[in-house]
Amino acid sequence: MDIQTVGIIGAGTMGNGIAQACAVSGIRVVMVDIAQAAVDKGVATISGSLDRLIKKDKLTEAQKADALKLVQGSTNYEDLKAAQLVIEAATENHGLKTKILQQIDALLGPEVIIASNTSSISITQLAADTKRPDRFIGMHFFNPVPMMALVELIRGYLTSDATHDAVKALALKLGKSPITVKNAPGFVVNRILVPMINEAFFVLAEGLATAEDIDAGMKLGCNQPIGPLALADMIGLDVCLAVMEVYLEEFGDSKYRPCPLLKEMVAAGQLGRKTGRGVYTY
Repeated sequence: MDIQTVGIIGAGTMGNGIAQACAVSGIRVVMVDIAQAAVDKGVATISGSLDRLIKKDKLTEAQKADALKLVQGSTNYEDLKAAQLVIEAATENHGLKTKILQQIDALLGPEVIIASNTSSISITQLAADTKRPDRFIGMHFFNPVPMMALVELIRGYLTSDATHDAVKALALKLGKSPITVKNAPGFVVNRILVPMINEAFFVLAEGLATAEDIDAGMKLGCNQPIGPLALADMIGLDVCLAVMEVYLEEFGDSKYRPCPLLKEMVAAGQLGRKTGRGVYTY
């Protein structure tokens, strides 16, 4: 299948990032959200991101104009009918994703591939919410999408080879470096990464070191470009907590118990960069 138009559900951080990556690569995008304000904000974010690339001499004004022409913002799911692939990039909530997936499954033609950008929820379970489990796949992008090369392609139990190969070809066309993984909670990267972040919160809560020193230690001692606590702020503390809760439920292993400090900060609404305050203040 030659994917020429991609539908994206969600105009937030991940959704507009995926839309930008597609548009810059010459792929038409239909980006849908429930509110026009969210759609407008998503398109504006793409425009601002392209402006930053222009300032770095990585893009021209003409290329920006061409890319923006390929982005259609909408609040109407009917507009997704033009796509050969629809990527769900909604909030990391199983119930919400199920509702969205069932809605678009009933709307789209039988040949359309559906992908989820979930970072932790079972692809096999999400696929079972549709009538096309063979044409369902996980396509997990990493934040910030325009900059990060990795895409995890997660095969559900019934994902077909044709579906996998078509989505892999698209990822390569976007200039990404896809890896294929089996379905399991957290897949590969987050299975390793988020428990490390959770452990950093335990270290912080126990007063072993300041947040700055914890992050400096991991950057200088493990050659990480950003410390785990600063990374948590970038990802969103609520997202980190949600992922750990999925691990705890799925594996039933206490080693995945979310740090109480992480839970307390999320309850207080200190979610990181997106709220202006998390471990650090922005």
